[in-house]
Amino acid sequence: MTKKPNRWMDNFNMDKQVLEYMKEIPTLKDYKFDEDKYLIEIHKYILSTYNQHYAQSKYQATDTIVDAGYAEGFCMGNIQKYWKRYGKKEGKNRKDLLKIIHYAIIMLYVHDQQTPPGE
Repeated sequence: MTKKPNRWMDNFNMDKQVLEYMKEIPTLKDYKFDEDKYLIEIHKYILSTYNQHYAQSKYQATDTIVDAGYAEGFCMGNIQKYWKRYGKKEGKNRKDLLKIIHYAIIMLYVHDQQTPPGE
């Protein structure tokens, strides 16, 4: 039986890296739209998704969708779904906006995996 990775420790190490990085970026007053605060919030949100029930196995559903070649449609479809849902289901729900950003980040990953460097 193989030992499961310690996701908490991985998240802790990731947080340490982010904190070190945050020391190097400009202060809050240098951001007109508080982007630095939102990046921290997005990071925390994404980490929280890895503790949810569907992320506990070795592979998430998104892994199999990416491997099957459906990632672009999946990501863009989910971005559109949460964009259309914003303001309707549960009102103007911040979590819908965070989901849009998370799927956009996954799409960036897919883009970088499928696109030759420099394009």
